[in-house]
Amino acid sequence: MPTTGTATAADGIEVEYERHGDGQPVVLLHGGMAPRQYWQPVLPHLEGYAAVVPQRRGFGTCLDDPEETGPDEVLEREVAYTRALVEDLDGESDEPPVLLGHSFGALTAIEAARGLTADGESDAIEAVVAYEPAILPEAFAEHADLADRMAARLDDGDREGAMKLYVEQVVLAGEVEDLDGWLAEWPVWPDCVALVEEVVRMNRAVERYELPDRLDVDAPALVLAGTEGPDFLRESARNVHGALPSSRLVEFDGVSHSGPSEAPERTVAEVRAFRDAH
Repeated sequence: MPTTGTATAADGIEVEYERHGDGQPVVLLHGGMAPRQYWQPVLPHLEGYAAVVPQRRGFGTCLDDPEETGPDEVLEREVAYTRALVEDLDGESDEPPVLLGHSFGALTAIEAARGLTADGESDAIEAVVAYEPAILPEAFAEHADLADRMAARLDDGDREGAMKLYVEQVVLAGEVEDLDGWLAEWPVWPDCVALVEEVVRMNRAVERYELPDRLDVDAPALVLAGTEGPDFLRESARNVHGALPSSRLVEFDGVSHSGPSEAPERTVAEVRAFRDAH
């Protein structure tokens, strides 16, 4: 059975998390619309690690004032809470944690590591693993309007339609013919519709993010991607790999944007191999 804990961020807000197993902590940061249950397929493969799964604010009951959180604050907020969690884990293991993020969680992991490096605390984490970070290539970002299109559907009262647009464009890369049929078999649908406002805010944050020429991250990084996800995210993974001073890029053939949950054994195997190499 998992244990529960809380980490207190600088703003005084407590971030809840679950801890599964014992060993070196691996902090699992989920992406844009999947709750922390996204990591359930991964957990059985993390034997020998302590899997730490936070409840991202806005993706449960813990966001007190969602309307007060603007898009410019979303990423900063996520980074702050991740760093608070890393600090809370300090001393619980002989080894610092690994940050493993998917999509927006991968961007959060990279930015958290970047901030730790800037503050001279790069030894607070052992490594960063980022599966298809939610970073838009420059040419794509110039025309990105997913947040506006989702917001327009929300303004019309079509919450389900707004979330369908996100699933179609990001999760499925616009390559499914029967969206409703696919959704009927998707375990998180329609519960995830309740998260739509946070997903719009997150998408605005992604659309405004600019990848620097160099990501100053002292910790070694593993960047993962799948060949069956959106082309722009695969391109972004390569761009992130090129901007990191010390990274390895691995592409999973035949795997989509939902790589960690779709191919959990392969994902964890790459994490173990990467950790052993460093």
